[in-house]
Amino acid sequence: MNIILLGAPGSGKGTQSQNLSTLYNLNHLSTGDLLRAEITANTPLGQQAKTIMDSGNLVSDDIVIAMIANHLNQQGTLFDGFPRTLNQAQALDTLLATHNNSQIDYVIELDVDQEEIIQRMLARGRADDNEHTIRNRLNVYNQQTKPLIDYYQQQNKHHKIDGSGAIEDITARIQTIIEPTS
Repeated sequence: MNIILLGAPGSGKGTQSQNLSTLYNLNHLSTGDLLRAEITANTPLGQQAKTIMDSGNLVSDDIVIAMIANHLNQQGTLFDGFPRTLNQAQALDTLLATHNNSQIDYVIELDVDQEEIIQRMLARGRADDNEHTIRNRLNVYNQQTKPLIDYYQQQNKHHKIDGSGAIEDITARIQTIIEPTS
């Protein structure tokens, strides 16, 4: 099973990804975590990514897709914040089909009010989380990632859920999509 968790920065994708990857024994791939590891290691890719990320922009598709390809396995994957663009979604479909003859099964969008997201991100206290950068990241998300919703709706894979409230309640909402009762 392959799941994509969509949502604006700060919508809770990372928290829900950890819960779901454990529940369903999925490989958790977070492009943010992969990029932060490169930054921490101070690799050339990390230095390049840091400059781009600090401005609130997205790292190039080629770099992200290559990182994802290096981390795919046979057990199924939960994609946390990837794909972010239509080009990445199409590349992921091709990659999955050629890598292990699979596809995306569910695309779950966490819907959270923008002002709530800003407060959540400011509260986590990361150095790169100031209001200007957060608003820019939300604008980039709205411009570049929202078209994915149409793409996955056309494939009947998109499911939008309320991403507000208790963590356990949000997880339960997602489970009703993956494990519907008959």
